[in-house]
Formats: sequence, C-alpha cells, structure tokens
Amino acid sequence: MTMVKVAVEPDCWRRTYLAEAVEAGGGEVVGPEAAEALVWAEPARADLLPVVLDANPGIRWVQLPYAGIEPFLQMLRSRPELTWTCGKGVYASPVAEHALALALAGFRGLHSYAQAKHWEGPQGQNLLGANVTILGGGGITQELLPLLRPFNCKTTVVRNQISHIEGAEKVIQTPYLHDVLPKTDLLVLALALTPETKGIISKHEMQLLPEHSWIVNVARGAHIVTDDLVSALRNGIIGGAALDVTEPEPLPKDHPLWDLNNCLITPHIGNTPEMGLPLLAQRITRNVQQLVLGQPLIGLVDVELGY
Repeated sequence: MTMVKVAVEPDCWRRTYLAEAVEAGGGEVVGPEAAEALVWAEPARADLLPVVLDANPGIRWVQLPYAGIEPFLQMLRSRPELTWTCGKGVYASPVAEHALALALAGFRGLHSYAQAKHWEGPQGQNLLGANVTILGGGGITQELLPLLRPFNCKTTVVRNQISHIEGAEKVIQTPYLHDVLPKTDLLVLALALTPETKGIISKHEMQLLPEHSWIVNVARGAHIVTDDLVSALRNGIIGGAALDVTEPEPLPKDHPLWDLNNCLITPHIGNTPEMGLPLLAQRITRNVQQLVLGQPLIGLVDVELGY
C-alpha cells in the first residue's frame, strides 16, 4: 500500500483541519510541487486554483470543497485529464433539516408572527398530508424525504432521469414538472444549478401553483426568476416563499423581497462553516482512503452535466 501525497491549498483557516483529515485517511501532506492530489481549501478563491494547477503538473486529482461547482466549472472543462470530486452529498443532512424548518415556518406563519407587535389572528396550514414536489434527486432530497415521512406527505421528485428514490411516492422527469405543479402545496428546490435549470421557476410555473402553495429554495438563487417571484408574492399568486438562497446574493438591503410579509429569508446558512467543516473533513478522509486502496472516489464531478 503506497502513501498518497496530497497538498492542501491555499493557506487559510480551514487548512490545518483539512490537512488532519488527509492524514487520517492515510495520506501524506506535502507541498503542491510534490503532490499527486490537491484538496482545495478556499471556496471563495477559485481564481487561484488554475495558477496552482499550471505550476504543478503532477496533480492528478482535485477535491473541491462545495457541492456547487459553478465558480470552478470552466477550469474543469479546460482540464479533462484531471479527476475532479466535489462536496456533493456532504452537506445534505443540515441543508435538508433547514429545508424542513423553512417549510414549517412558512406553513405556520412564523415569519409573520415573529415580527408582530400585537396579538394577531390565526393563520397557517398543515404540512401533514401535504403534496410536496421536490426538484432534484440528489443528497438533499434523499435526506429530506425521511424527515417528511412523519408528516405523511405525498412526495413527488422531479429529476432528469427516472430512478428509484427511497421514500418518494413517485419520480418523474423534468419535462413533466408542469403536470404536478397545480396540485403542489410545497415546492422544494434542491437541484444543481446548470444552464438548463437556471430560471426553472418563473412566472409561468408560479401561476400553475395553487394560491396557498409555498416555495422553499435551498439550492441556488438563480433557479428562480427573482422579479417574477416578487410579483407573485405581491399579488397573491402563491402563498409565500422561504429562501436560503437568492439572486442576487447577498440580497441588497433595499431589495423588495425584504419588505414582503409572505417571504422568509435566511442568509445561505442551511449549512454553516461550523456545521460543514467536520462533514467535509470526513469526505476527504474517506476519499484519501479510497485513493490509497485504489477504489473509486466519492463525489465525482460529471464535467459535462456541471455537477
């Protein structure tokens, strides 16, 4: 069994923690000039990665820190000879938990009651027995479905390819999304952002939803056409929206979404650094172990699909 030489770059507050994860998997932490693998530790500095790769041609595998790879996608496509893995599935549990919290808060009017200055009349609806449509069939959906089970929801998963998903009542392909929207009480967005899914929820889709329906977005803000959402919320086309992600992001302080009493916004904290770093470390340890053993890596990126 050979020792795998892994660089952890760039130097940032995550580096020591992730270097320990490499060593726990049986890897040796080295400088990038001696490395055959690279753990990228700073998601906000995608611009630095091409420089490191160009200067160190011995690197053959790159582990990216997040599930979403939008900032890195162009460089992935320009380097098809490399093996790329990302954090897909790593953060699914906390994000699914947050999606459930947002859904319950919206359905029960907690966003409105929390800001009230006087005793208000009753509002709200049950998640119990609700028709839930989830866009995306990845890790977040797989973690969310068991959380919904106690509520006896009728769940439909919409994804590119039909395959069995444990806990889903039915799985349909994306072209049939419009068929299920009119009976959807809760629409959850938990899919990857690609050119095909950008703006997948626009004015037309919102008009198909029932007036009482809520949209929960824990994926990417660009999945929703923001101006269309503002209009739908203002005019009562849908019941409300609970957003952990927005377009643009961060949402400017003067944006109209802040002023809508049927919109609940959290600042992209479905997975915080404190929640996510131990989970990412576990994935890195496991992938280093896989590389040492000559086994397939986890979280492989499909460069053509973009996730």
